[in-house]
Amino acid sequence: MEKNPDKGYIALLGWSLNAIEAAENFDRRYVVVAPDWAKEYCEKHEIPYVSWHFERLNDSSLDIAERLKDMGVDVAIPLFEETVEWAGAINSVLLDNPRLYGQSLLLRDKALMKRRAQLGGIRVGIFEEAHDKGDVIRFLKRVNQTLLKLDGDPNDPIHLKAFDKAGCLGHRVIRTPDEVDTIPDEEFPVLMESHLDGWEFAVEAWIHNGKIAFLNISEYVTLGYSVFVPASPELEQYRPQITAQIEKLVKTFDIEFGLIHPEYFVTSDGEMYFGEVAYRPPGFKVFELLERVYGFNAYQASMLVFDPKTTSDEVKAFFPKEVEDAKCYAGCFGVYPRRRVVSRLEIPEEVEDDPYFESHELTPPMEETVTKRTAFGTHWGLIYFKGDDPHRLRDMLKHQEELDFYV
Repeated sequence: MEKNPDKGYIALLGWSLNAIEAAENFDRRYVVVAPDWAKEYCEKHEIPYVSWHFERLNDSSLDIAERLKDMGVDVAIPLFEETVEWAGAINSVLLDNPRLYGQSLLLRDKALMKRRAQLGGIRVGIFEEAHDKGDVIRFLKRVNQTLLKLDGDPNDPIHLKAFDKAGCLGHRVIRTPDEVDTIPDEEFPVLMESHLDGWEFAVEAWIHNGKIAFLNISEYVTLGYSVFVPASPELEQYRPQITAQIEKLVKTFDIEFGLIHPEYFVTSDGEMYFGEVAYRPPGFKVFELLERVYGFNAYQASMLVFDPKTTSDEVKAFFPKEVEDAKCYAGCFGVYPRRRVVSRLEIPEEVEDDPYFESHELTPPMEETVTKRTAFGTHWGLIYFKGDDPHRLRDMLKHQEELDFYV
């Protein structure tokens, strides 16, 4: 698409072909900031590119901000969890706002994030940092003592999460002191939190001038396995309360622009509890699901709300009406082999023949032995579904857990 010199010049931090394709077909100038291995591909396909190693935290780390500033770049957009801090540091220079770096630290460190949420009057569970296994055992005992558990009662579980990893990475559920022995020492320090009973869901909210421009509710069928958008009518009925919570979150974290991806729990009595918030696109290809449902490109939506030169009228014209303008429901399932030894990929006939089945991105296994899953593990690829009935879609996504795709 023809680039408009009056609109913002955007730096994409990290490597995502879908984000690059979206930028190519949008009216903003852009540059990709990615490691050296991307250079050859970018040169071959004439993609504007600047080389940078995101693990390079040293005295010359400001170089990248100065380089982008000299190029005339207006704003940097983080595409992955690991680039959120970099975006904060770069944007504090590009937008001459030092607070943006401090804000990015809050949005990266789960313990700092929970404290900030608490200060803003947002409901969170009990949480603490653990530096070793002893801390975990003490926390498990304290939480269950608080819940008035007696000797012999089964423990309420606690959750362990890495401070700064995305999604389910490093997430463990601990119920007994014996399970603490399975945690490798190198995983510490971690965040520990009490278990929240309730319906867990995620939100993708695009913020412009401190206001919500578009708010999607993503419904988890099984955390770490499946999600669909928009949410079912049963979850969508909470939209007014969810919107109020997101407005409180935006105010508490001083968010003026960009995309946020928070996770919440709603309890049976309608109370909302904050899980965490990310300042980057969600996992499980939710951006791609939103495009199937609404027709707008969610990467372009992010470029729009990050760009300081975007007008309110432009934002208004870009976004459809939540739920009302949805053409269908779309979801995906993350496949993980259920067997210890596999030899080939075999999509079950009942999946391929179903009218809700759309496509998959599974590949044949590279090796026969399946690595034992640690914590939540990582899926081997996604299968996509879409249809008109959210309940049928939800049941179908749940049913995938019983099927073998690798045999």
